[in-house]
Amino acid sequence: MPFAATRQVAPGDPRELDHQIALFRAEIANLAAHMQIDGQARLQYDTRIRQMAEELAQRARRGEITWNDAAAEASTLRNTTLDLIRRRSTPVGKAFAQSIKPSGIDINTMIARKTMQLFGEGAQFGKLTAQQQNEVYAAIVKSAGKSNAVITSRMRIISRAGRGLLVLSVGIAVYDVATSKTPGKTAVREGSGLAAGIAGGMAGGALAGLACGPGAPVCVTVGAFVGGALAAFGVDYYFF
Repeated sequence: MPFAATRQVAPGDPRELDHQIALFRAEIANLAAHMQIDGQARLQYDTRIRQMAEELAQRARRGEITWNDAAAEASTLRNTTLDLIRRRSTPVGKAFAQSIKPSGIDINTMIARKTMQLFGEGAQFGKLTAQQQNEVYAAIVKSAGKSNAVITSRMRIISRAGRGLLVLSVGIAVYDVATSKTPGKTAVREGSGLAAGIAGGMAGGALAGLACGPGAPVCVTVGAFVGGALAAFGVDYYFF
């Protein structure tokens, strides 16, 4: 690390404790940011697909579009929303999501799946009546508006916890600035450290994702925390 190489702290130097505390606080901010971003992304996904499915079902019931068209559009929009939300997630969140569900499900797979769910194993969509086919399409639209309730509930809790940790981390930084003999320098140090921890975590997770490949949550999580620690480490030593 370039900063560490030029600004060594002797063993026993009281500033070393301040440095370790600053690193810990930066990692808390890094964790909080990941939790908040990924939690919010999941909740946005849940809201968007539900609204989309409800709108398409209403249009089909009013006869504005066929159930066939509604099912095809619901499938496409859900998969598009899935990809969009994953792009807005952190590398860690994306890796976990891909490990659970690598990609969206295509319309033909959904038709076969819903046909068997509604009419039993061995049922063939092509042999169903028009009304039965519409029942399959309607089931696809309904399914497109549902997300995994367990995951959504957990992500809601994670989002709230992340918000709380972020507020706590910022609150401690504000207290340090208010009680410092050099508030200007302390404010820059605190802000830079927190920002570096978060930015380094995102970059570290992204690099780990490239190295480990998609769907490797443990590897990406380690990369995120190592990246956050290294970034915060260098920035904090700059102020010593």
